[in-house]
Amino acid sequence: MQKKIPMRQCLGCREMKPKKELIRVVRSPEGAVSIDFRGKSPGRGAYICPREECLSRAVKSRSLERAFGVKLPEELYDTLAKELKSRAGE
Repeated sequence: MQKKIPMRQCLGCREMKPKKELIRVVRSPEGAVSIDFRGKSPGRGAYICPREECLSRAVKSRSLERAFGVKLPEELYDTLAKELKSRAGE
């Protein structure tokens, strides 16, 4: 019997994809927003596909900011862009 695969929605393209394929951004209980590479950090999570189009769409629509209810620093978007480029190189 096959295990159920957890699915999450990308904030850029709004498609449901397996959780392991997406990049998790998390807001900790203290309010700090960061990228969660392990996928296990405590706090509210939001997911983005590892594609530049999805990131640019999420930035344009401010969907990450709405998901967390806080203004995100520009450095976080830069870090996400670097992570996308590193995953594209794999």
